[in-house]
Amino acid sequence: MPTSRSQPGSQRHFRLGILAFSLALAYGIWYAYGVILVALLREYGWSRSVLAGAFSVFTMVHGLAHPLVGRLCDRFRPQGLMAAGGCLIGAALWACSSIASPFELYLLFGVCTAVAVCIAGWTPALVQVQREFPDRLGLALGIVSSGVGLGMLLVVPLAQFLIDAYGWRVAFRVLGALCAVWIVPASLYLLWHPVARGAPPPTAAAALRDPPPATSLAEVLRGQPFRLLLAVFFLGNFCSQTLHVHQVAYFVDLGVPAIVAASVVSVVGMASIAGKTGGGWLSDRVGREPVFLAGIGVMLAAVASLAAMSAPPAYWAIYGYAVLLGLGYSVTAALVPAMVSDRFGGPHFGTIVGLGLLSSALGSAVGPWTAGMLFDGTGSYLIAFLLAGAAGLAAGIAVWRVRTLRLRG
Repeated sequence: MPTSRSQPGSQRHFRLGILAFSLALAYGIWYAYGVILVALLREYGWSRSVLAGAFSVFTMVHGLAHPLVGRLCDRFRPQGLMAAGGCLIGAALWACSSIASPFELYLLFGVCTAVAVCIAGWTPALVQVQREFPDRLGLALGIVSSGVGLGMLLVVPLAQFLIDAYGWRVAFRVLGALCAVWIVPASLYLLWHPVARGAPPPTAAAALRDPPPATSLAEVLRGQPFRLLLAVFFLGNFCSQTLHVHQVAYFVDLGVPAIVAASVVSVVGMASIAGKTGGGWLSDRVGREPVFLAGIGVMLAAVASLAAMSAPPAYWAIYGYAVLLGLGYSVTAALVPAMVSDRFGGPHFGTIVGLGLLSSALGSAVGPWTAGMLFDGTGSYLIAFLLAGAAGLAAGIAVWRVRTLRLRG
């Protein structure tokens, strides 16, 4: 079988670009909810805990679907699943344009859109990259996951523009049409034009990663490294998603214009592109854990800077925070799946990473919902930001423990 060196480099990079842009559209919907939340708050006056709860349902359903989608990826071609997911996203977002009650918000966005995004999103993309790019897995995952940052950069301001110009209902319809028009044909192209699996190069970098152990799925699930990585998935997203969901509303509360607050998400996205690509490249050379811990440190600095702001914040402070969050969260988001692949690659990778992403989604659900409840009860985000920082710190401690177990083994 030909290795990666017999494949044209431009073709392999082109495939990564296609996957990245598909994730940009799918997860642009995820991060656009921060501006949609503000629009729904203005039109209906629902409480922030209700609106944040819809996002929590979205992340929980999205997470619950991950193990099933991962299992399907172990059995079928992931590109076919992504094509089906693109169709479902278009239909779900069109249905979201008719939302008129919290129940409809929870059902149409929280459930239907979440399932569609999962089928078209991160799990099948991860499995595809893990199969095709084991030679530079960190960099490849960094490039593909940078599509999520591209979604923040492009989709979130587009959503804000559409909301300002035509209303949030039109915004849902346009975003749904864009997802269907791109993701379906792009995924079918990848399905019909396969490339050979790359071969890991005999370099020192390969020694930094563990060979996939010849263990059963049950043995993996019982092991301490897997449980620690589950905790990292949960805690890392508890921290980052609390900020992602509430940052726009927080800045609006501080007197920042809505369009400026929405642009913060774009700056986070731009910084995350550099963080994911650069962090992935670096992790192939020095190891995943040191790069992850550096990212956690930067993300904790973002939490501290956000909590320290007072009204009205200077623009340099707002965008400085956005750069810190983009660099910090992006490095951690791209590296945890790579850690899973380093330790648990093989025929069960889709199922294992799907379970990890379920834990990640639980953190994404619990963090923003908790922050919304704390705000409703206290009128402040301070306690929520302190909890987010504590969760980020705990994620770093768990990764250090994972590293210690690997070195001892």
